[in-house]
Amino acid sequence: MSELRFVVDTDTPMTLEKFLRGRNGVSARLLKKLKHREGGLTCNGEHIRSVDTVRHGDIIVLDTGENSTAEPNGSLFAAIAFENEDIVVFDKPAGMPVHQSIKHRDDTLANYFAYLYPELTFRAVNRLDKDTSGLCIIAKNPHAANVMQGGGDKTYYAAVHGITDECGVIDAPIARESESIIRRCVREDGRHAVTHYRRIACSDRYSLMEIKLETGRTHQIRVHFAHIGHPLAGDDMYGGKLSDISRQALHCGQMCLKLPMTGEVTVVRSELPDDIKQLFNRA
Repeated sequence: MSELRFVVDTDTPMTLEKFLRGRNGVSARLLKKLKHREGGLTCNGEHIRSVDTVRHGDIIVLDTGENSTAEPNGSLFAAIAFENEDIVVFDKPAGMPVHQSIKHRDDTLANYFAYLYPELTFRAVNRLDKDTSGLCIIAKNPHAANVMQGGGDKTYYAAVHGITDECGVIDAPIARESESIIRRCVREDGRHAVTHYRRIACSDRYSLMEIKLETGRTHQIRVHFAHIGHPLAGDDMYGGKLSDISRQALHCGQMCLKLPMTGEVTVVRSELPDDIKQLFNRA
């Protein structure tokens, strides 16, 4: 069973609903669900209604009672970069999908999460493509998933073909290609998309970019760099070459997170993988 615990920290009595929604960001949807669950809402171990009054020092427990639906797979591995009672941040390897699909039923991050936390439901706060490596936040409860929407301030790193400008902004709308359900392209009728970049290293063939996103469109980094003539190394979908790396050279390397229950800000980092590093270590 998945539980959320709150201690009333205000001297002013208020309804449970006001305390949970106004002060702690519990969603109306979750609160409505818990109202109808036996034992879903308790105060000091006793059943409580959302309209009842809570006071300083009361211990409120929300029991979501949810379980994982993915088949556990302990043969997989993704390192844990950060964890507390509300979230776990995995350092996802390239080649591992985040979510299950028809072609990927038992080799995903969801399957590994189910192995580590069989009592919890898998809730990915941010998504990475199968072949993109790096930091991926999973919420351990619906409250954390609600509070963490957007996934914090993320920094990506990508190796792109050629020598780019030292820094710049790509402001170009992105749309789905008409003949594909996967590919995206820059098109005037697309959705607003803005990418900020800074070159932090280069070789004779590649540039290593530090990237911040204003928007989060599907394949945004891959599409934008292809659009300016510098596709990602290994990204053959958008014009990159597979000669030196077998997957798109994209990595989510840093997150600045505001933690759900405490409001504490923490920075989580992941080292650049060896297959991207090697692009800049060639003689």
